[in-house]
Amino acid sequence: MKTSNELLSSAHELICPILTEAGKIMLGATDVDGEGGISEKPGTANFVTLYDIRVQKYLMKELSARFEDAYFIAEEKENDAESLRHPCCFVIDPIDGTTNFIHSYNHSCISLALISYGEVIYGAVYDPYLGELFHAEKGKGAYLNGKPIKVSQHPLNYALTAFGTAPYCKDTLLEKTFALVSELCRDTADIRRCGSAALDMAYLAAGRNDIFFEFMLSPWDIAAGSLLITEAGGVITDMKGNPISFAEPGSILAATENLHGEVLERTKKYF
Repeated sequence: MKTSNELLSSAHELICPILTEAGKIMLGATDVDGEGGISEKPGTANFVTLYDIRVQKYLMKELSARFEDAYFIAEEKENDAESLRHPCCFVIDPIDGTTNFIHSYNHSCISLALISYGEVIYGAVYDPYLGELFHAEKGKGAYLNGKPIKVSQHPLNYALTAFGTAPYCKDTLLEKTFALVSELCRDTADIRRCGSAALDMAYLAAGRNDIFFEFMLSPWDIAAGSLLITEAGGVITDMKGNPISFAEPGSILAATENLHGEVLERTKKYF
């Protein structure tokens, strides 16, 4: 059984070509909303397409062939949180931003993390539409297409806030979400709602936004992005200030180091 360091030494070299090939499946999508092409899962507007399934199957097949004794937690399958305790567990969102994908919005991505004994040691977010591959390795920094990236240093009044609407929980979280959006919009430069949490987190790591929050996300939405952010110098917790969990859904607050504490005082009020 390989150690975490042994896994990490070959991770990017092995995973990068798999992601780019998987991205071609997304780019080749036709008639996404054709007959039988879209189904709904529990929750409001919780869609899954045939392409989500195809990308996930491809990733699991190719990763299994390259990583001995790999376990998987992925959006379109039944999962067991005990998998996170193993030395090699991949956490996969085959298409993050499925609603964007259905509408040909061209702002969706593949999110993939490698967790070893409960710790994220590698994370990658790949946007095939722009050809942008964000990746991070534990203790080795964060990168965009091979070039180092860092979070911004903007003060609050210059900050750009990205957020998610927790669309599967509109009945319980919609009002709180937009109350917080209104509060932050008054004190920051502006607000962005882009439809892909993984890309919002990657953009924070690259300095394209400064704050990201959502009241409810799943482990596959955040696992890769969490490492991108911390390796780029940012901070990520839940919206109460606790460490994030990859075992169950929860809230997320990510920000630059100079802003996280200030924004956290605001988000705590909603719990």
